[in-house]
Amino acid sequence: MKYVFTKMQGCGNDYVYIDARKYSIDDPSALAVKISDRHFGIGSDGLILVAPSEVADGRMIMFNSDGSESEMCGNGIRCVGKFVHDIWGVKKDTLTIETRCGVKTLKMQIAPDGSAYGACVDMGQAILDPQKIPVDLPGDQIVDREIKIGNETARITCVSMGNPHTVLFVHDVAHLNLEAVGPKFEHHAIFPQRVNTEFVEVIKPGLLRMRVWERGAGETWACGTGTCATVVAACLNGYANKGEDVRVILNGGELVINYTDEHVLMTGPAVISYTGEIEI
Repeated sequence: MKYVFTKMQGCGNDYVYIDARKYSIDDPSALAVKISDRHFGIGSDGLILVAPSEVADGRMIMFNSDGSESEMCGNGIRCVGKFVHDIWGVKKDTLTIETRCGVKTLKMQIAPDGSAYGACVDMGQAILDPQKIPVDLPGDQIVDREIKIGNETARITCVSMGNPHTVLFVHDVAHLNLEAVGPKFEHHAIFPQRVNTEFVEVIKPGLLRMRVWERGAGETWACGTGTCATVVAACLNGYANKGEDVRVILNGGELVINYTDEHVLMTGPAVISYTGEIEI
């Protein structure tokens, strides 16, 4: 079977995008594994199918590189917005995209030539209830909570942006060995659906440096939902202020997040790397 695809990235968080209007894919999980392989496939953090929706301008169906399906992808949804705008030709300044965690609204950033180069996404409310994240710990919120990781301890703040995150504030994020520590959090018993883990250094109030270990993908160059969760955690821990733009530096670029009780707004780029055809 041959598939026409579009390779896109937001801050280096790269996915393969396939138009689900054109293809009926029996096993998208297996396809995600094959396509994502950086030696024998196209190479990506996962596969995103752009599908029609009965309730929005388009629908995002997202799979990690290990084949697991995810509820939401912040960098991915901006690229889906660009796909719908530029490739499907839905030339609206504001688009709606259906995801597994609801319909999200995107205010597209439009270049003079009419193409979209980014978006501001209303990611909805941050979820702090441990049962809804989910995280198996007592209390109304998990903020700066100490847990045991192997023979060591760590202080975590847990947030869901439609998918589960745990955030740790560290002194030197650049020299962390995420390959060693990331899986310990991802597969910890307190996270029944596994977890995305953000390691964050506070450069100054309102400016953060983040690295992320994503469940099902390992370390990626950026994570949109993780960046949102990071800013929520920063506000809860006194490192940033609600209602103010916070810059987050990632391996692949920068995102700007604004957190209020009602919304988390994420602004960042959406870029087409190339298009092609692959035979599976």
